[in-house]
Amino acid sequence: MIFQRAFLAAMGLLFALNVNAASGITNDEAGSGLSAAITRSAEFAVAELGKQNGFLANAKVHIDLPDSLRKAESAARKLGFGRQADELVDAMNHAAEAAVVEAKPILINSVKKLSFKDAKDILLGEPDAATQYFKRTNSGELTAKFLPVVKKATAKVELAQKYNDFAGKAAKLGLIDDKDADLDAYVTRKALDGLFIMVAEQEKQIRADPIGTGSSILKKVFGSIGK
Repeated sequence: MIFQRAFLAAMGLLFALNVNAASGITNDEAGSGLSAAITRSAEFAVAELGKQNGFLANAKVHIDLPDSLRKAESAARKLGFGRQADELVDAMNHAAEAAVVEAKPILINSVKKLSFKDAKDILLGEPDAATQYFKRTNSGELTAKFLPVVKKATAKVELAQKYNDFAGKAAKLGLIDDKDADLDAYVTRKALDGLFIMVAEQEKQIRADPIGTGSSILKKVFGSIGK
């Protein structure tokens, strides 16, 4: 397959540049190692964020109301609407949690489409090079998949419509950014941000400590890079 040949060619180049020939790693193993590392990063992110309270309980990706609406939120709480405000924040995070599950097949499929240049750039690039590849090639499709799920989840919350009414008027007056004026679009964007944060976190961990992953192919391939 084309993507397998790209893996093998790029990995062969990497080892020619960075790995001692005595390492005993074949091009087939090199290609498998790259595929496994990228796939593992994607699966980890989806599993972590798609579980119960995956966004709500994770400070790195927790979704709050936009900064421009924080003052309005504070006023609402003072007026006794704290429960409704909490309900809206909970709904946003659970909507993102439900949406992110849709990401797994999209991300895994994109691994199969890696070109020679993509594979080489990931291998020789920054610690989050695979994450940047996912972001560059999948953001549009992920947004299209996430948005209907988010809409379905927020439609159950009465305050969500009130948010849109208030935010829409505030945006027309220049009080908040247009991109924050629609709740569903805002949650979808934050869900994507959270997904890529978690993918990058796992990618960096694999690069830094392939032995700690417990995967024999990752230990063999990434454990040899830089030796």
